[in-house]
Amino acid sequence: MSGILTVGLDGSEQSLAALDWAAHEALRSGQELRLLHACFWQPTDVAPVLAGRAAEEEWARGVLAEAAARARGLGPGLTVSTEVVTAPPVDALLTASVDSDLLVLGSRALGALGGYLVGSVALHVLRQVTRPVVLVRRPRAEGRNRPADVVVVGVDDTEAPGEEVLEFAFAAAAAQGLPLRAVRAWALPTMFSAEPLVAPAVDAAGGLEAWHRQLLTEALRPLREKYPQVEVAEHVEIGSPSQVLLSQSGDAALLVVGRHLAAHPTPRRIGSTTHALLHHSTAPVAVIPLSA
Repeated sequence: MSGILTVGLDGSEQSLAALDWAAHEALRSGQELRLLHACFWQPTDVAPVLAGRAAEEEWARGVLAEAAARARGLGPGLTVSTEVVTAPPVDALLTASVDSDLLVLGSRALGALGGYLVGSVALHVLRQVTRPVVLVRRPRAEGRNRPADVVVVGVDDTEAPGEEVLEFAFAAAAAQGLPLRAVRAWALPTMFSAEPLVAPAVDAAGGLEAWHRQLLTEALRPLREKYPQVEVAEHVEIGSPSQVLLSQSGDAALLVVGRHLAAHPTPRRIGSTTHALLHHSTAPVAVIPLSA
């Protein structure tokens, strides 16, 4: 681990929400907080029209200085560094992610149509990055009822790659002293997708739902043993993964999902479930790339 947590800043409300989340996480973990701004990043609703590169860089340094002061004000002992990069924001963030344990970005709420036409920096980074990313949309809620907070993790397969998602979720819950809610959605198989070899296992388990509960329990067992201090609740429900996860994460401090790395990434290759969660979840969403 590098010990660096990087947050991308553009001065928007969403990026400041990401800053607050990242600063609290860095304080908790003892990591260095790196604040990054790419000079080509100029949202029209945030930055004024700037004349010349010198003025643009001056504005960027001002944004980072204010952000650093804000972060340091959240608690003593926080190590904060700032960096202005003269590069397109996607390239700058991807480069910074290489030596970061975690990349934190702001995420805007978009409508159904906008969600599929979006050219946002966050989505373009997400489809290419190979490190964990947390996307934050709303400001950190102060004074929330702490016992209601929970880390929610989506479990959609039980093969080895999925352990990366579970490891991240269990570690986050353990570090924050929060319970974990593991969620598995399932659907009735079609006549074309039904696996003959699965039928005996389903029958032995007592039906499809019971079988999925069994799969979830088995997937969680190694992590339960590794993190015995984490209180775990298992939830299995029929429905689409995005709908089930959204219904189960209204009180979440963090929602954790996986994303398979695409050999040839395109703007839409982040998965329909992850895409839906990014645009509709009110909780910060951690997206963990799967190595296989």
